[in-house]
Amino acid sequence: MSKFKPNKCHLRELLIYFFNLEKSAAEAHRLLVEAYNEAALREKTCRERFQKFKNGYFDVEDKDRGGRLKIYEDAELEELLAEYSSQTQKKLALILEVTEQAVSHRLKSLGIIHK
Repeated sequence: MSKFKPNKCHLRELLIYFFNLEKSAAEAHRLLVEAYNEAALREKTCRERFQKFKNGYFDVEDKDRGGRLKIYEDAELEELLAEYSSQTQKKLALILEVTEQAVSHRLKSLGIIHK
């Protein structure tokens, strides 16, 4: 038994291969399970990928996701306010690399603004 552990891109490339051989998503899944056991993609994932292939989307790389927004400490915000007391929320958001809404929420929770 091989010790090779496939990554997502490898498995997706195999799905393209099976798709081009005109295999069904279920058959592709069965072949992946036969070769890789628990490392294989789920059958639902195979079906979703086959649908993307039918729509002309063959990218095997993961898309960049926004992910969680940066979390900052209240102390960081308070320090900025002490240094620049008359800064706008927009400017504070740019400095902290967060949304204006996040700054507004923190200012309200700190009791600095009352809206």
